[in-house]
Amino acid sequence: MGQVTFNNLSKFFGSTNIINGLNLEIRDSEFLVLLGPSGCGKSTTLRLLAGLETVSSGTISIDGCDVTALEPRERDIAMVFQNYALYPTMTVAQNIGFGLKAKKIPPKLIKEKVEEISDLLGITNLLNRKPNALSGGQQQRVAIGRAIVRKPKVFLFDEPLSNLDANLRLEMRTEIMKLHRELGATTIFVTHDQEEAMAMADRIVIMDNGLIEQVGTPTEIYFQPKTRMVADFIGNPSINFIQGKISQNLEVNTAIGKIKVNTLLNSGEEVEVGIRPEKIKLVDSKSRVNEIKVRVSVTYVELLGPRAVVKMKHESGQQLTSVVEHDEIDKYKVGTKISISLDSQALHIFPRIKD
Repeated sequence: MGQVTFNNLSKFFGSTNIINGLNLEIRDSEFLVLLGPSGCGKSTTLRLLAGLETVSSGTISIDGCDVTALEPRERDIAMVFQNYALYPTMTVAQNIGFGLKAKKIPPKLIKEKVEEISDLLGITNLLNRKPNALSGGQQQRVAIGRAIVRKPKVFLFDEPLSNLDANLRLEMRTEIMKLHRELGATTIFVTHDQEEAMAMADRIVIMDNGLIEQVGTPTEIYFQPKTRMVADFIGNPSINFIQGKISQNLEVNTAIGKIKVNTLLNSGEEVEVGIRPEKIKLVDSKSRVNEIKVRVSVTYVELLGPRAVVKMKHESGQQLTSVVEHDEIDKYKVGTKISISLDSQALHIFPRIKD
């Protein structure tokens, strides 16, 4: 078992509030990702759980047991750091077995466990090497091996892939997910990379300024963002925002025209209408009930292999971004005017946050 509960958790550094009343329950065997911009509090949350930082207020429980005041070694947690934190004078085998040796496990059993884990990670041929003779990916595997050899209740990963190149990041991402499926342990993974989060998580926790903005599956986070911050942070290219004001007949008056919406917001309230780039299409001969048609000028086309990002501008000055498939690119010429349609069923309405 490895159910983790944060109850009204807060952390202050001097007068600065880093974590502010965080409440969260992480399910046993779940792969949960803490995602957010730099400084949002995600790594601090991980360090509080690991016992590497002291809690200012609130509690942390693992399987119903309050661990808030326990020493790190008493929490049955293993952590993989961004810089791997391997001991440079020890061999790979000694690094992996270090935690077991500290627990006074018999040497024969340590050797067996180290060999078992190294075989699982594909690093058996590296056991006699020192860390400085390893590549970044190999060091990462050793750090993971050191964490999983103890079979803790909870694994913590603090931006473990950020120092790797793109191809190796993808390889290690796959490796970590495979290990999670095989081991079944609760895993909490911190990253600022939305692609990693969307690919790996059972659930994602979006954090900003020490607060939780939203908790949900990758699908929920992308298609049902609860706040403007979540909508803006998730998605590449970023979501389009169009400012407007709610009228009495549930339309939003905007610079590009009236947009019919389904919202509980009040008439006269200033809002921002969000629409994902892939929900903006070129108008074709078919007429659809849910279309909002707009005339724009193409200002920029960026080819990205099988698709392209198209920047457009309305006569009001409103900028819009669309994503189009490769076979549609010829229809978007810089400097030309085109008619586009916005899918009214895919709109997200948020109260406008004034500067």
